[in-house]
Amino acid sequence: MGLTSNAVLVLAIIAGVALFAVTVWLWPKLSGRTWRSVLGRVGLLLATQLALFSAVGLAANKSFLFYGSWADLFGQQTSIGKVVDHSMSSKDIKVLDKQKLDVPGGGQPQVGGQILKVAITGEKSKITSPGYVWLPPEYFQPQHKDKNFPASIVLTGYPGTAENLIKGLNYPMTAFKQAKQGKMKPMILVMLRPTIAPPRDTECVDIPGGPQTETFFAQDLPQAIQGTFRVGKKPQNMGFIGNSTGGYCALKIAAHHPQTFGAAAGLSAYYKAADDPTTGDLFHGDEKLKKAADVLWSVENKKPTGTSFLVTTSEKGEDNLNDTKKFIKLVKGPDRVSSIILDSGGHNFNTWRREIPPMLVWMSSRMQA
Repeated sequence: MGLTSNAVLVLAIIAGVALFAVTVWLWPKLSGRTWRSVLGRVGLLLATQLALFSAVGLAANKSFLFYGSWADLFGQQTSIGKVVDHSMSSKDIKVLDKQKLDVPGGGQPQVGGQILKVAITGEKSKITSPGYVWLPPEYFQPQHKDKNFPASIVLTGYPGTAENLIKGLNYPMTAFKQAKQGKMKPMILVMLRPTIAPPRDTECVDIPGGPQTETFFAQDLPQAIQGTFRVGKKPQNMGFIGNSTGGYCALKIAAHHPQTFGAAAGLSAYYKAADDPTTGDLFHGDEKLKKAADVLWSVENKKPTGTSFLVTTSEKGEDNLNDTKKFIKLVKGPDRVSSIILDSGGHNFNTWRREIPPMLVWMSSRMQA
């Protein structure tokens, strides 16, 4: 039974309820002061609490998809899979598997598009990261065989998995439905997590003597996308999207690299690099690097080039409201800024699922094939 299966969650709940009932039933019999009675009480309490915490943890993981499997949870999933030679592979992007979208006729790429599981290797950063690529149906249709498509990089939060973007946030299905309804142009989505040196949270920073994460996302990844798929090489051909940590990365990298990204959307983004045990020392005393990692500073000191930004927050439930309003005020023309500010909504998948459809329509309006 998989980590995210309903059966595992139900079993954990049943175990918690059963152990609670057993504890109540046996407590009078274990009320003595003998070592056996004391150990019995301690054992029942620990077992009951463990079962209850497991049930809560499994429910939270099922909702937010922090971990996709038992191997992922226990850090045993180190292999990125067996490389399968497919026609869409290139020197930078290796296709590992193909998936269909769960729509009528989805087995045919020209009808349902295609999700590619890939391994992406950065030429400059020497980083290899797993991810997924969504190719819309139009990409495979004969009448569009010579047409370029806009593309957007999409990042999860930390720790996250790229699979969250497919199963939890429904990016391919949402893009498919909205393009079919004529609300947005067909768009290639390249979906990854920002954690390219797990378990470390590198905050999309080029760490002195460490992982060159910004180089990977800002230079290597666009180059790999453009060298593998039919995507143009102008800023208006490439967007950057992310939620939470991914949103911070999207806004920061688009501000730093306007020659590459024409638009960026940060869903529930924060605006300064985190500094905690998961990040370690990101800057090694380099104040210039630390200042550049501040999105508000970067936007205030950015030479306006026509980059479009979208930021989201909530009046109640998000702690980035004030910084988001500061960001909006700092953007200077010809750069443009738009926002989605919900009345209420927490830092969670449910909130982002409410923001993704209009965000994709907005991104499509800023992008060109």
